[in-house]
Amino acid sequence: MTIEYTEETMRWEAIQIPARIYRDGNTPRSAPLVLHLHGGAFVGGSLESGRTVATILADAGAIVVSAGYPLAPQCQFPKPLMASYCALEALYGARAKWASKKSGIFVAGEEAGGNLAAAVALMARDQGMPPLAGQILLSPMLDPCLATVSLREAEAGDGECQWAHGWRQYLGGADKACHPYAAPLGSSRLAGLAPVLLVTAQDDPLRDETKSYAKRLRAAGVPVECHELDAPTGWPGALTVPNGNGAPWTQNLREHFVGFFKNTTSSSGEHTSHRSGKA
Repeated sequence: MTIEYTEETMRWEAIQIPARIYRDGNTPRSAPLVLHLHGGAFVGGSLESGRTVATILADAGAIVVSAGYPLAPQCQFPKPLMASYCALEALYGARAKWASKKSGIFVAGEEAGGNLAAAVALMARDQGMPPLAGQILLSPMLDPCLATVSLREAEAGDGECQWAHGWRQYLGGADKACHPYAAPLGSSRLAGLAPVLLVTAQDDPLRDETKSYAKRLRAAGVPVECHELDAPTGWPGALTVPNGNGAPWTQNLREHFVGFFKNTTSSSGEHTSHRSGKA
């Protein structure tokens, strides 16, 4: 895999957004154009920590714009989300620079970036722009309650776990935990969203909230694919390790990306949930 990236600064009105553009040299301009948001539990992460997922997306045939966003606690909800939505608007406005005006626009993210990608998709639906072809959520942080079985199994559900800390820093107060853009799993209105690819793993502490979101999306009539990879994966931490493309699960993940891009482009067939084996 020989995916290269360039560093650029996207601009939306007065906002400057740091970004990396990933693409294979043979990728056509008509390829899917993906806004990617890195993980880090809202308080960490960087464009560099997002390199593994961005590279796999590009290897699956997409042109990937991996955008930075401000971190908590210096910037709490909704500032990181608004920056991410501005990044989507900037990507859409300049899409002819990297791809084609006819390219499908996707949002993607892992862990905290998955939260932001899901929330950006909600905002895009509510604002009517930009039009999204799909959303890709990997082990997303969706529920600040942290009361799932998968978290308890990982012994990560106590008040000192990294996700509890991240949620506290991001929200700044319990009152914001009920906002649908802050915690998409609690949203009462999910109809009308772009098709969703959700991927988790057997050993993922965020597995249960990922699968719960898939169930709620299906109930709302949203086309959904939900895959659970076999353990061990080390998710979600392994998703944010640069140069992690040699891990056993990466080829499997790439295949899910390829299939999702194909399905959303053709708009054919019913999306199903199933468990996937190791690569």
